[in-house]
Amino acid sequence: MEKLDTNTIEAKLLQLPDWDYFDDALHSEFEFENFKDCFSAMSRIAFECEALGHHPNWSNVYNVLKISITTHDAGGVTEKDFKLAKAIDFIVEPED
Repeated sequence: MEKLDTNTIEAKLLQLPDWDYFDDALHSEFEFENFKDCFSAMSRIAFECEALGHHPNWSNVYNVLKISITTHDAGGVTEKDFKLAKAIDFIVEPED
């Protein structure tokens, strides 16, 4: 996969309002009602990651899930990262 340029990334992010781009990665944070709901979402995301063969950097503290996605082999963001971000958005419905 080829690393995308900043203009392309910013244009694609218009379709993913819960995601930001910095440090050569896509970043998002999702808040859930409780730990159980957060962990459940992480489990569903993990299955999708395995299916795509692409894995995020993530952390969880109680009901908050922080996710960072980049394609290490390409040295930045690729189409693969956007595909995973869209899949995560489909799985997770963040609370406002």
